Amino acid sequence: MSFNGNSIRKWLRIIHRDLGFLMAGICLIYAVSGILLNHMNGKDPAFKNVYATVQFPKGLMNEELSMLWKEKENLPVLKKVFQYDDSHLKLMLDGGIGTYDSNAGVVSYEHHSKQELVYWINKLHYNKVNGWYIMGDIFAASLIFLAISGLFMVSRKYGLSGRGMIYLLVGIAIPILFILMI
Repeated sequence: MSFNGNSIRKWLRIIHRDLGFLMAGICLIYAVSGILLNHMNGKDPAFKNVYATVQFPKGLMNEELSMLWKEKENLPVLKKVFQYDDSHLKLMLDGGIGTYDSNAGVVSYEHHSKQELVYWINKLHYNKVNGWYIMGDIFAASLIFLAISGLFMVSRKYGLSGRGMIYLLVGIAIPILFILMI
């Protein structure tokens, strides 16, 4: 079996196309996760954080506050209440914590709940799921193949002998210039 330029280009196209479709889903997951991680602004996008205050009567004791807490709707699950100091109670919530000021009758609390989909795609992105590194390596090798095979699929003035080379060099220069500028 002999290979000429057109035959090699034909097989590069076939493998590039099929592998590209196979890896497109993983690429989309990595891309969405990457965007979320790039724009965290100090907050983990895998968690929804609620900071709130709730008004209660003044001067409540542990048991009274627990009963009234359970009667209110849309509040996190209360696990435990204990005396913090003379005028404050500490609330241990399922996924959070709060403080009751008995002089003001106000509970200030924070509650954190996991955003399951975002949590898991970020764990995959960070390679924090057992065994995922194998898929990560396959994905990385596939991207290398897709990049290199893509260079040789187009010929003449649009390929590496034409403007394709200019785009390739600019693509290599962008991260190098960025590193040099920081």
